[in-house]
Amino acid sequence: MTPVRILLADDHSLVRASLRSLLTDNPGIEVVGEANDGRQALELVGQHRPDLVLMDISMPGLNGLEATRQVVKAHPNVRVIVLSMHASDQHVLRALRAGASGYVLKGSLPRELELAIESVARGEIFLSPAISRHVIEVYLSQTADKGDPLEHLTPRQREILQLIAEGKSSKQIAQLLKASVKTIESHRASLMERLDIHDVAGLVRYAIRLGLVSPED
Repeated sequence: MTPVRILLADDHSLVRASLRSLLTDNPGIEVVGEANDGRQALELVGQHRPDLVLMDISMPGLNGLEATRQVVKAHPNVRVIVLSMHASDQHVLRALRAGASGYVLKGSLPRELELAIESVARGEIFLSPAISRHVIEVYLSQTADKGDPLEHLTPRQREILQLIAEGKSSKQIAQLLKASVKTIESHRASLMERLDIHDVAGLVRYAIRLGLVSPED
């Protein structure tokens, strides 16, 4: 049987090393690469064309949810399992709406991750048993879209919001996104107007509240 080819995306080297060690013991799995942030994950998906990506949510530069959106849009045959410490309904719903096929809590037993990989590789959806059934019901009814403030921002605005919250200047963001400073300033102004937040400190607090960045960042 052809092994499932997996890309690991997590900004913690120890987590990636632990996952690699765990997964390489399984003859039905091949780890084809590792990424330390969402942007690198996108590049490596294009290079290696894995069957599946294990994606952390909280990563610098481009978080796992935005990376998931871009991966499934650019590579429809690549499936994503979000591997996260966050068990809240909000995080799970955002991951599913971003296109993830699975959501596994980092505190789960190794066998649960293996089951998730097997299920998603078969084309199924897998959620950790600890996740509330309410999440599934809301997702299926699609009623949560109306209440999620992130859904009212464009993908570029979400990227810029995260980068601003990480302390990057307009010039640094322009270099990272390969755009002009004027374009970034325009996006920033539109973002502030849409959110009705008119200072950087407010944007940082907003990004932390939505889980785009952690307070430690």
